[in-house]
Amino acid sequence: MHALIDRFGRQIEYLRLSVTDRCDLRCAYCIPEGFKDFEEPDHWLTFDELERLIGLFARLGLKRLRLTGGEPLLRRDVVGLAGRLSAIPGLDDLSLSTNATQLARQADDLLAAGVRRLNVSLDSLRPERVEKINGRPVLDKVLEGLRVAKAAGFDLIKINMVAMRENADEIDAMVAYCMEHGFVLRLIEVMPMGDTARKMGYVDLQPVKEQLRERFDLIDTVIPGGGPARYLGTADGRFTVGFITPISQHFCATCNRVRLTVDGVLHMCLGQEDRVELRPLLRSGASDETIIETLLQAIDLKPERHEFNEQPTKLVRFMNMTGG
Repeated sequence: MHALIDRFGRQIEYLRLSVTDRCDLRCAYCIPEGFKDFEEPDHWLTFDELERLIGLFARLGLKRLRLTGGEPLLRRDVVGLAGRLSAIPGLDDLSLSTNATQLARQADDLLAAGVRRLNVSLDSLRPERVEKINGRPVLDKVLEGLRVAKAAGFDLIKINMVAMRENADEIDAMVAYCMEHGFVLRLIEVMPMGDTARKMGYVDLQPVKEQLRERFDLIDTVIPGGGPARYLGTADGRFTVGFITPISQHFCATCNRVRLTVDGVLHMCLGQEDRVELRPLLRSGASDETIIETLLQAIDLKPERHEFNEQPTKLVRFMNMTGG
């Protein structure tokens, strides 16, 4: 059964689930220094509520689930939650996005719990630049987390690098790092989700894509994940690079995902305001049938596309509040 089909014919099979809006970093494009508008823990969906809700999503055709934040590894016993969610029938793929500062001590347990793929945020390989972009001197912790995760044996580890004025000169260095360690590199355009993100300096990734294609003789390819990236890779499979380009080449026509915040708000589009609050249903004794009907109605609200280009100042929403 696949009932999660929006009015534009897109099958929604991928949910990004925020398990916390807290983070130990202050990346300028995500949570600015001094931000205090976090959700109260009492508002967070409990593990029982999450297991129930994801189970209902899976009954409707959800196949892929990504745990996000904030920083998901800050949520107490997130490994236990991963184990519960990975056991849900019909859910084929459980992955996690992390800044990797807490990864070294949890990597083996996450793999054992059913997490098969990791996305790790890493915007620079220079300690001073990491501190400037991320707000904390954490490069050594991140690299150690990646080392431990690689040794643990995850199916796939992707490095997410947000391209901006501050780090555009490091793309070649990041390519070399990912080639050396067998990581997939994903380059991401800054999305105008608030003044801090807009000030980071937009970098059009289309010229970068063509330069890398020519330099490394890359060809079009695909890899597991179900997300929005368009990939290029070497013919021998030694290196793969993805491009997430919401501004220069949007991917709305094939969007297959929605986002659920830690307090139970379902967002149908990162660049629009359409949303449905699910926590009141979960905490008022609503039946499974009532919640399923609400989910179906919510999917019907999914807009055709974002309007980042037409209305770049339309949204003031920090990424930690929406699930990355």
